[in-house]
Amino acid sequence: IAPAWLDPGEVPGIITPYMVLYAIHDAVVKPMPQGLLTPSLAESWTVSKDGRVYEFVLRKGVTFHNGDPLTAEDVKFSFDRYRGAAGTLLKEKVEAVQIVDPHRVRFHLKEPWPDFMTFYGTPASGASWIVPKKYIQQVGGDEFKKAPIGAGPYKFVSMNPGVELTLEANEKYWRKTPNVKRIVMKIVKEGTTRLAMLKRGEAQIAYLIEGALGEEVKKDPNLRLEYSGGTAPFWVDFLGGLNDPKSPWHNIKVRQAANYAIDRQAISEAETLGASPITGSIIPREFEFALPVDPLPYDPKKAKQLLAEAGYPNGFDAGTITPVPPYYSFAEAVGGYLGAVGIKVKLQKMERAVWLDRWRKNELAGICLCASGALGNAATRIENYAYSKGLFSYVNDPEIDRLFVQQAKELDAKKREALLHQIQKIMADKVYFAPIYQLQWPNAVVKSVKVSGLGLIKGFYYTGPFEDIALK
Repeated sequence: IAPAWLDPGEVPGIITPYMVLYAIHDAVVKPMPQGLLTPSLAESWTVSKDGRVYEFVLRKGVTFHNGDPLTAEDVKFSFDRYRGAAGTLLKEKVEAVQIVDPHRVRFHLKEPWPDFMTFYGTPASGASWIVPKKYIQQVGGDEFKKAPIGAGPYKFVSMNPGVELTLEANEKYWRKTPNVKRIVMKIVKEGTTRLAMLKRGEAQIAYLIEGALGEEVKKDPNLRLEYSGGTAPFWVDFLGGLNDPKSPWHNIKVRQAANYAIDRQAISEAETLGASPITGSIIPREFEFALPVDPLPYDPKKAKQLLAEAGYPNGFDAGTITPVPPYYSFAEAVGGYLGAVGIKVKLQKMERAVWLDRWRKNELAGICLCASGALGNAATRIENYAYSKGLFSYVNDPEIDRLFVQQAKELDAKKREALLHQIQKIMADKVYFAPIYQLQWPNAVVKSVKVSGLGLIKGFYYTGPFEDIALK
């Protein structure tokens, strides 16, 4: 847990910070058990006939944890200060945010944009999550991260960065009073330790219980295994090598070889008990406008042939493979398959906040075992990872950029889908990534927990809504 995750204004294009945001903060609109775009701080919204004006009616009587009322001023302030994933795109598309009255706010777009609600109201960005204007202006952004005040179901108590976060119930939360009065989130890197903590009664819910540990949970009468399926494909990202003529990764045959070298199904069996379906795309198949792409088959002989054709008959040293923490065994498996065909890599571990920062700043070297569980649609994923202006994109393809700009203006859904399918076909044909599988996450829960919150919000890996967690 990094301090930056406590500030919705800096949310990157991945799902992890929402593990915290759903507890401390609240959004105008957000994914909930009722659906992807569930009215939250806004009780309703309307769209003008020309598609350029979105008006939100805010709930009355909602307050921040310090008692200050939440108003349209806070909604406008939160949008204006937002600088996370899709922030640039949102600012380019929105002409003005108008405060109509304390409980009504209008977003005026420069032109009709069919994806406004997808980018604004889902974890494709954090722009819809509201922070208190008055408090932040008093203490400043850095102090806000140390002692955040939100409007969510839990209040911040204390945090030891990278170790634990302590929260207590907000009894005045508008949706309902949380069932559990106190929650402690602990950062425990080893799955064996997480499982041992459950058995000793030191924890009640443990995320990411992989492989043999999951089998052990099944045999324990006091525990149960719960899967939280989400929208996080994992892929090998070739990073800056894509654009460097001196890098082997600049050669499409080398990228093809990497795809043929990886036994995706075997990794799924080892890591997630076979629950994670293999894929040939970085875009989840469930997403609107997704083009289903099957992965290249596991064929190490073909991989070696392609390497030889590319001028690397003896393989090459690819430097490091840096995985999204804590997927180290996953990265080791990928590195093993690459090494078997001659592509040598060494595992590099980083703290997740550092990894995110370096990935966003294009400072990662070698290759990356990357992933994103952010919700949205095909356009939101393309914007972050394949559009040249994207927050995490190393792809620089003029045709993708042209089609992306074109689809963002297209109001006809079928024509827009065709454009987005074109982009995805280019991504697959040019082998810009090596997709592996879409993560289905095994978790362990103590049976004294009646409702864990896992899987309640479709496509969300973590516990949520927090206020619905219940003990027997």
